[in-house]
Amino acid sequence: MISIVLISPITPGNIGAIARAMKNFDFKELILVNPRCDHISKEAMDRASHAKDILKKAKKMAFNEVLERFDYIVGTTSKISTDYNIPRCPISPEQFAEKLDEIKGKTKFALLFGNESFGLTNKEIDGCDFMITVPSSKDYPALNLSHSAAIILYEIYARKGRKKVTKEIWPITNKEKKQIAKMVDNVLDSMIFETKERKDTQRKVWKKMVGKSFMTRREAYALMGFLKKILQRKFR
Repeated sequence: MISIVLISPITPGNIGAIARAMKNFDFKELILVNPRCDHISKEAMDRASHAKDILKKAKKMAFNEVLERFDYIVGTTSKISTDYNIPRCPISPEQFAEKLDEIKGKTKFALLFGNESFGLTNKEIDGCDFMITVPSSKDYPALNLSHSAAIILYEIYARKGRKKVTKEIWPITNKEKKQIAKMVDNVLDSMIFETKERKDTQRKVWKKMVGKSFMTRREAYALMGFLKKILQRKFR
């Protein structure tokens, strides 16, 4: 299940247009975090057209609630960065759709879209498992919020009808990801780093690797077993 999450949206028309795109491509749940406009205003309703029901059923949540409720948090960005900027190193909508196509079960995804003016904050990006970007012109890469959402939702929808060439997987849940993160933190705390920033970089790298991989429970428990052995050897 994929829920669409808008962070601090400021334009009712954009919210309405996103609701319409959601209806076009079979997405049901819209979540608003700290909205700065009325999502059921006339402007929003007019832009939604036959998707008014999505606006009326939209839920309001705090950002921390979103982090706790979903297994995977997927952010969106117009900024393509190098490997050195780990939090902003994105994949394409097509790559994301391919990953989703392998997944079986009731894994819960939150697809985050930031404010129209400045996108997602660094704190919000840090809360994401990984990022998506829509490839666009280097001269003007920033798409309108609703256009970006429509492209990503289309890619996910279009992928559903294609023939699968891989076996479906049951990815780990938010709870299991937290277990891995805790073990990684314990291992990092047992090591010596020149600076706090280098340790934090390691933490971010592990978070993004685990998030992007959609690892199975078997893989997760193998990784946790490996991390456990490292800790046991460190504290003998």
